[in-house]
Amino acid sequence: MFQLALDYLQETQSRVEARLVDFLPKSHSAPEIERFYRLMLDYPTRPGKRLRPALCLLMCQAFGGEAKKAIDTAVALELLQSWLLIHDDIEDASILRRGVPCLHQEHGIPLAINVGDGLHCKMWEILIRNQVDLGYDLTFQILSEFIQLSNRVVEGQHIELSWVANNTWTLTEQDYWQMCVQKTAWYTCITPCRLGALIGGAEAGELDAFIEIGMNLGVAFQIQDDVLNLVGEERVYGKEIGGDIEEGKRTLILIHLLKTCSEVEQERLTHIMDKPRGEKTADDIQHILELAKLYGSIAYAQQRAKSLADKAHQAFQHRFAHLGDSAAREAKSVFSNLIRFIIERKH
Repeated sequence: MFQLALDYLQETQSRVEARLVDFLPKSHSAPEIERFYRLMLDYPTRPGKRLRPALCLLMCQAFGGEAKKAIDTAVALELLQSWLLIHDDIEDASILRRGVPCLHQEHGIPLAINVGDGLHCKMWEILIRNQVDLGYDLTFQILSEFIQLSNRVVEGQHIELSWVANNTWTLTEQDYWQMCVQKTAWYTCITPCRLGALIGGAEAGELDAFIEIGMNLGVAFQIQDDVLNLVGEERVYGKEIGGDIEEGKRTLILIHLLKTCSEVEQERLTHIMDKPRGEKTADDIQHILELAKLYGSIAYAQQRAKSLADKAHQAFQHRFAHLGDSAAREAKSVFSNLIRFIIERKH
């Protein structure tokens, strides 16, 4: 199994949540601002994997650094994840996030957008605090990584939203790859690994190695997420099953299905997918799910995720074979276990 990964994620969750709760404001003389502070604590403290901060802390350790020096950067990654998810849930009209209603479902879109903006501000604030322990130069490098990351995420999100808005279906696996690299891989794997390695003392060439590793691992993560959205258990997965179909998302599963099913089936498939979210029926979603199983599209996606994760693992082991002290060996072992977790997880 991947017990090493689960143990490390649990340890990270405790450390990150403690620092998050300590950092985010909780009280104010003005009742409405205090309510705003409570809402800001919502997404960051919902149960989650904490994969991004875990990768940051782990790579810091792998390159000989002290994990405590990377804790604020790891927390900033979790704040980034929270404000992106709040905005993403609004853009997708999602219902559930981590097993409970999305923020905008409970409090309305305007308040939810503002909470996301507030967490965005706090992300930059905690990053600036790195100056105390890491110095100005390293803090500036970390800020630069976050700027690059933020630009790439919104570009990837724009690609995906545009496909839905324009009813685009002439897509290839390469199109999906580009979208996933921008939207998912940079903020899920590439940048968290680069940040941890940077704080741990890695050289520029070593940082660059994480681009290819992180692209393969990040796309594998997204594919597995797409699979779970169709075949996972809502209680475990934490989001509505079939939500990607309701939202009209172009996943690797759907791209493969369109390429392999008949012309008549293609027409019905795109007709269903182009319906607004509220007009898709349970029968519509079930029909697409059955087609995806019939044509092996889900199995194909699972195989692609495993292949990409294997590439990431092999590249990591080859590129960083020279990291040989006990702390590095332990970190490398946990990272290998995390790769297995990413493609075998149920949530």
